[in-house]
Amino acid sequence: MTKKATKQKTAVKKAPAKKKAPTKKKATAKKAVKKSSKSSNAGNAPSDHLTKTTTDHSTIQQWAESRGATPACVRGTGQSKGDVGMIRLDFRGYSGAESLEEISWDEWFQAFEDNGLALIYQESTADGEKSNFNKLVTRSTEAKARRKAARRR
Repeated sequence: MTKKATKQKTAVKKAPAKKKAPTKKKATAKKAVKKSSKSSNAGNAPSDHLTKTTTDHSTIQQWAESRGATPACVRGTGQSKGDVGMIRLDFRGYSGAESLEEISWDEWFQAFEDNGLALIYQESTADGEKSNFNKLVTRSTEAKARRKAARRR
C-alpha cells in the first residue's frame, strides 16, 4: 500500500468527535452578547429598536414627520365622497407614488379613529439607525398580540 492510500484509510477509520456540553463560560458569553446587543444603540435607549404601539395622535404625527412621512390614502379605496378609504404613511422616494394620495392629518386621524386602528412602529434599528418601520393594525389585533406576548414571559 502506498503512503497516500494508508493516510486515506486511516482518516476513514477515525470515529467522529463527540460534541461537548457547553461550559458555563460559553453560556455566560452568550448572555453578555444578548445584553450588549440590546444596549448598543449608539446612544439610544436600549428598547428603541423594539417595536412600540400607540394610538396617540401627536406621537404618530411627530414620529412620521421626523422621518419625512406624510399622511396618505390609497387611491380608489374610499366607498363614497369624503371617505378616504385605506390610510398609509407615505415616505417620499419609496414605493407608493402611483397608488398613494396625500391627505391632511385631520382626514388621516379621522379614518384612523373610525377604523379603530393602532400604529406599531420602531424608533431605530438594532444598529442605531433611524427606522421607518410601521404597520397599521386594528386595536383588537394589537391587544391580542400584547396578551399573547405577556403569556410567553
